Amino acid sequence: QVQPVESGGGLVQPGGSLRLSCAASGSVFRLRTMSWHRQAPGKQREWVATITSGVSTNYADSVKGRFTVSRDNAKNTVYLQMNSLKPEDTAVYYCNGLGYSWGQGTQVTVSS
Repeated sequence: QVQPVESGGGLVQPGGSLRLSCAASGSVFRLRTMSWHRQAPGKQREWVATITSGVSTNYADSVKGRFTVSRDNAKNTVYLQMNSLKPEDTAVYYCNGLGYSWGQGTQVTVSS
């Protein structure tokens, strides 16, 4: 399985924004539903958002209205725009899809 590469994480103050990227190689990328997940310290990994090959999107209630998932098939990349960040959004963020293994993730820390 191919491992996606997540990037774009960092330290941001509450109310701030970040855009995460997930590069996933393979000619079938454009056919794959891709999802973002996150894992906070001491907690289980949880689903955050999904985008289908037809660019339909779905979000967890905890991020709805603040996060936006998008994709650029020409670049084999999925994005997660995160606005109005809260301390409870602090986690390692991962992307995943059918045929892809879990990557290393990217750390997002929301703190003043």
